Amino acid sequence: MAAETTPGSAGGDPRRAFALDEAALAAALEANVPGFRGPLTATKFKGGQSNPTYRLDAASGTYVLRRKPPGALLASAHAVDREFRVLQALQGRVPVATPRWLCTDDAVIGSMFYVMDFVDGRVEWDPSLPTHAPASRAAHYDAIIDTLAAIHGVDVQAAGLADFGKPGSYFARQISRWSEQYAQTRTRDIAAMDALIREPLIHELPTRCPADDGVVALVHGDFRIDNLMWATDDARVLAVMDWELATLGHPLADLGYFCMALRLPRNPALPGLAGMDRAALGVPSERELLARYAAKTGRAIPQDWGFVLAFSFFRLAAIAQGVAKRAAQGNASSEQAQQAGQMVELLAASGMKALG
Repeated sequence: MAAETTPGSAGGDPRRAFALDEAALAAALEANVPGFRGPLTATKFKGGQSNPTYRLDAASGTYVLRRKPPGALLASAHAVDREFRVLQALQGRVPVATPRWLCTDDAVIGSMFYVMDFVDGRVEWDPSLPTHAPASRAAHYDAIIDTLAAIHGVDVQAAGLADFGKPGSYFARQISRWSEQYAQTRTRDIAAMDALIREPLIHELPTRCPADDGVVALVHGDFRIDNLMWATDDARVLAVMDWELATLGHPLADLGYFCMALRLPRNPALPGLAGMDRAALGVPSERELLARYAAKTGRAIPQDWGFVLAFSFFRLAAIAQGVAKRAAQGNASSEQAQQAGQMVELLAASGMKALG
């Protein structure tokens, strides 16, 4: 396998955990993907701390494979089958890659996976868009908000996604879910996380959770700039990537999640924009981003925007803690996994600050 690899199980070859049997994979794809012809070479992308992602270069063209990671996993995590389903449903509705085959047979490469078309474009890893001029940065951020509005505007009934999640009480259910997952993956005490979760404290997330307003939409769950594939020559989104956490929920959760980047400091794991002169860069202010989203969707921004932000920081902190736990076990799929785990305390503290 020609691939970038990351630490595998403790004490073993670090490349072994994520290596693919290219011959077996090619045979399976030839049997199940129309037009596919091997042989193939698999190269692991450097990102994707949750579900390992590979570029497949085959005789018939280029594809992308997403798989569940190896090792012991939480029951509700790494749902690549849900990713495949939502990609199918969004064809012609939202810019996404074309899915080709879902393989539920672990015997092929060791875990469930799916294959989709390769989208040839660029990924922007830094929300400051350092290689762009101010006008280009502004255009990119406009396109981001417009794409998010398109996702939230999908008619889930018509798209066949009416049963893709539980309607109603999204924030309350998510707080419960991620509190439980954090408890299962915690490796040390983090006071700010406990403060966000525990009931006896004044600044706690559950007590600020708004009453259910009945709003239900398709939510991406990990909507940030590096999960977008851009055209090489303009501010056009070619594909929204990494749908692992997609569900039916409250659309403002995605908006708050995206806006976290405005408040995060500069760091290698999750580069943010805090402390930068965003006006000089051409990056819209949070107020401008929210106003554009409200205009595009017709949805009002809640008065307690601080709760939406705090919820987003808390949720990402819980996700990062899961990455840290898998890194300790040798099951994380990227070299950035340990860095992400180190972000838990910063994210939790940012959540407390957002609550005010």
